[in-house]
Amino acid sequence: MRKDLPQNILVRVPNWIGDAVMCEPAIRGLRSLFPEAEITILAKPAVAELFSAASELSRVVVYEDKGLHAGLSGKWALAGTLRRHGFDLAVLFQNAFEAAFLTWLAGIPQRYGYATDGRVFFLTTPVAVPSRRHAVHQVEYYWNLLKPLGLSGGASLPTLVVTADESRQLDVRLAGAGVGVSDVVIGINPGSTYGSAKRWLPERFAEVAQRLAEQIGQNESAQVVVVILGARGEESLGKDIAARINRRSVVLSGATTIRELMAVVKRCRLLVTNDTGPMHIAAACGVPVVAVFGPTDSQATAPYGQERSIVREAVDCAPCLLRECPIDHRCMTRIPVDRVYDAAVEQLNGLSRPSGLPLLSSPDHTDQTNILSGYTIFLDRDGTLNPDPGYIKSPDQFELFPGVSEALARLKRAGARLIIVTNQSGIARGLLSRKDLDAVHMKLKRLLDGESVTLDAIYFCPHHPDDGCECRKPNRGMIDQAVRECGVNLDRSYLIGDHLRDIELAKRVGARSVLVTTGVVSPQDAEKLNVSGTTADRIVSSLAEAADWLLSDASRLSGQIRERQVSHP
Repeated sequence: MRKDLPQNILVRVPNWIGDAVMCEPAIRGLRSLFPEAEITILAKPAVAELFSAASELSRVVVYEDKGLHAGLSGKWALAGTLRRHGFDLAVLFQNAFEAAFLTWLAGIPQRYGYATDGRVFFLTTPVAVPSRRHAVHQVEYYWNLLKPLGLSGGASLPTLVVTADESRQLDVRLAGAGVGVSDVVIGINPGSTYGSAKRWLPERFAEVAQRLAEQIGQNESAQVVVVILGARGEESLGKDIAARINRRSVVLSGATTIRELMAVVKRCRLLVTNDTGPMHIAAACGVPVVAVFGPTDSQATAPYGQERSIVREAVDCAPCLLRECPIDHRCMTRIPVDRVYDAAVEQLNGLSRPSGLPLLSSPDHTDQTNILSGYTIFLDRDGTLNPDPGYIKSPDQFELFPGVSEALARLKRAGARLIIVTNQSGIARGLLSRKDLDAVHMKLKRLLDGESVTLDAIYFCPHHPDDGCECRKPNRGMIDQAVRECGVNLDRSYLIGDHLRDIELAKRVGARSVLVTTGVVSPQDAEKLNVSGTTADRIVSSLAEAADWLLSDASRLSGQIRERQVSHP
């Protein structure tokens, strides 16, 4: 397709608010490809509102699927409207069959989109759907659709525009509720139109809001107000949370248009939310977010540019993508208030703190900078850092568990050295070569680079279990090598792994041990270890929880040392 050909382009955007926000960088990318073209989006009413002030668009056509454009006659009428606009190219970010059929019916000569939903016949330029093995963030998924048209580079951050007039109107509305322009607004978005499975517990949202309001109030002279957001039908949920908060609050659940919602979100110092459209709106408005994820895939739909804001529990059934949980909702119920509150404090301190604003502190977590200085943390690999499918033979098979990079970044910031010790008998079995293993470890390092995490060393045992080597865990050969080469002090060391041999190795070398139940040892099996006497110093369900405990444990041990020094100078 020649870049000078399209002069009048129709863009069919996704139907969900969050997906539409994640599509926004690609729309700007399309504008950069065809700067002189007229670009029109076709969108359902809520999404049309979202883009009404977007400067990269020439116009917005509203797809009233519940009204004017309902049924076959409505679709025919919409196709006629599109035909009269004389579009010469349709770019379909929405993947449904209907999107391709409508543009074909409208007689648009060039129809471009992913080859999904059996619609290849209606596309003049079908683009192959990316392999699931190479899954990317949804922002990049939309961005990559345009690469065959000539778009290059990486996706930019989503950006939404709230007009000055909209901000002024919001200030007037909030003033009517007793909220001043200098008040600090903390946003809470506890609902989800997708389904109840995506909802964290209301009482926990309330407790986080209460603690944040109290903490900010201690650090700043301004008043703090909690604003509760939500869609129509979530009014009672908003009122229930407000009743649990012993601070000033305003319930706007079901009481805003999309444009008003955008203005409210932009006014927030921080938004604590489930995985929802308002989460993406906040990130696109530059507002710090704390997002609680359960059944959905955080690697695909995290707030782009704020991936470290994710709080989730690594359970074996997530992401399931179900609207309602058929079992015990463990992906949400296992996320405690402390984890969400601590993430909120980090976001406030790291993303939104203007010059001169004092850092927030947690009453339960003092400054952890250098608390692990001088400590070494040994890490198992398969089942601990990444899912263990058997033998990982190529980088394509290697992905980290959600939250691993962030957890390691916390440990690194606290001063720890990170060393991997991993059994890789697949080499001796002829299933992979040392070159294959090096390629896998290069990908591991690339994945950690995104969080500025550098590994201090990687040791592996290439031998067969029957070889009787000294390096295969639970033998201590790899640890001894680290002591020689890296000067490790085993008295100040931890070992994190998913297997009993990791715990046995820790006992042999005198390290404190953490067992994560993300690999071969299930939570049920871990409970039985207390009886057998082979239990770890701590059993956790994720590396994030392991990091929490390590920081707390090292702080406790440091306190005991200081007390002994005072008692016996």
